[in-house]
Amino acid sequence: MHIRFDVPADPGYPGRVAAALSSAQLRKYSLIGAALAAVGAIGLVISSGFGWGEQTLPVWMTMVLGGLLAMLYWPWLRWRARRRSGGYAVEGGYDITEDNIMMRSGSESGGIAWDGVTQVRTTSEFWVVYVGRMPATVIPRRLMSAADAETLRAWMGGRGLLRS
Repeated sequence: MHIRFDVPADPGYPGRVAAALSSAQLRKYSLIGAALAAVGAIGLVISSGFGWGEQTLPVWMTMVLGGLLAMLYWPWLRWRARRRSGGYAVEGGYDITEDNIMMRSGSESGGIAWDGVTQVRTTSEFWVVYVGRMPATVIPRRLMSAADAETLRAWMGGRGLLRS
């Protein structure tokens, strides 16, 4: 297997990459925030029904506010990453073989050996490559030819790396 393709200088591309890499890690903030807000709201209702709502109001309001802030953290961080990375748009490319994934962006290049990859998760635009539990890079499926994308998908599936 030898797949080679270029990445054009698109100002939106670095932001989409940052969002794809961060979404897996930041989704838990939304879940934790929803749980905190729900517990805080339930606590407000129950405490006001028993007559001791005035004494516990600061605790429940803090939980609701903390939950809302935790739920807003993910969208805020994605917006910030997209805004900051817009100036990083340079031409680059990928060179993928059975041994490694080589990436180049402008004058810099780097690679990841397939032996270190633990899983590859699918998003709408990318394959997110994990080394250990951390997302390390992305492979943009839309920039590959359909035949190359299918070859790589079958190869990753054969090694047991592909996850939905």
